[in-house]
Amino acid sequence: MSLRHRIPVSSIMTKNIITLNTTDKLDTAEALFKDNNIRHIPVVEGEKIIGMLSLTDLLRISFADGVYEDEGEVETIVYNMFTISQVMAKNLKSVSPSTTVKEVAEILAENEFHALPVVENDNLVGIVTTTDLIKYLLEQY
Repeated sequence: MSLRHRIPVSSIMTKNIITLNTTDKLDTAEALFKDNNIRHIPVVEGEKIIGMLSLTDLLRISFADGVYEDEGEVETIVYNMFTISQVMAKNLKSVSPSTTVKEVAEILAENEFHALPVVENDNLVGIVTTTDLIKYLLEQY
């Protein structure tokens, strides 16, 4: 298997990005995760990324799940106790569109996050996830 070594992340990243604002509610975020079958949503102010919300972060706070009959109601209460700013990851590592797939793989392998924002001139242009990486690797076989 010979990987094309210099391939840029822009060729495997997701370009049509679903985003959130800090003013959005967490139940909005939950609906976006479910409806789009995704696990990471960048939080933006205009075109700038200020955080990343992951499904794992959301599940971590909905600890009351399943304890009561009416799960939906409990979740809504829990979600209303927190803001997106409180739950999102803030110290983000980002890459540029020209960063190679290999470099991205190394960053994801060394850290415990599973998604990286792709940023150009301070603007969010894409998101690359471990899933994107795995799909790319499978295509090489």
